[in-house]
Amino acid sequence: MTHTLHRMGNRESLRGDWVFLCMPSKDINHEGSGPKLRRFLEICLENGCVTLGDCRKGNAYHQGSMENMLANVEDRAVVTATFNNKDAVVKMLKALKDEDLGLSIVVSGLADEVAECCSKTGLKPHTVEHSLGRWGKQEKLPPKEYMEIATMCGHAMVSVNFIQEMIDKVKRGKLTPEKAAEELFKPCMCGIFNTDRAAKLIAEIVNSESN
Repeated sequence: MTHTLHRMGNRESLRGDWVFLCMPSKDINHEGSGPKLRRFLEICLENGCVTLGDCRKGNAYHQGSMENMLANVEDRAVVTATFNNKDAVVKMLKALKDEDLGLSIVVSGLADEVAECCSKTGLKPHTVEHSLGRWGKQEKLPPKEYMEIATMCGHAMVSVNFIQEMIDKVKRGKLTPEKAAEELFKPCMCGIFNTDRAAKLIAEIVNSESN
């Protein structure tokens, strides 16, 4: 899923940013896949995910609650989760291997660390995709610090202006970085916006701009 590939940041920051996607294959095994997709989300919760989402119907904010999101998963959905550490990713992969849902699983992160997590669980990646970065007039892009937050929503639903607004509120003491990250998560329909990493990035920006 290419919309998870273009997250920006240094290696240390990206070590805390992992995305899982689970999906059936259209016209092959999508019929009756809803309960399996729901089970994937439950396994994510059991293994300490940061956020969850449903690309078909939206994240918990759009559906009113986490309970609604879990109850509303349909066949053909693509469901997602983010994690913030390697140990949780390894546990998640082990749990998925044991569950054997029969659905496609995509893991996005630093390629060498994803490979290491797979190796620890006896899994071998089927396919590897890489981002080739950004081309063209990059000087027209927003500051890198803001892009690191914005690119965590691969469909560009989290605007840089919104990020600036949240940062300004943190500076004025209206919001904590964690609350600001929660607000930024809401427009990310498919749920791949990592609020834990976003809060850390916001705090770094506020600290740097205050000094």
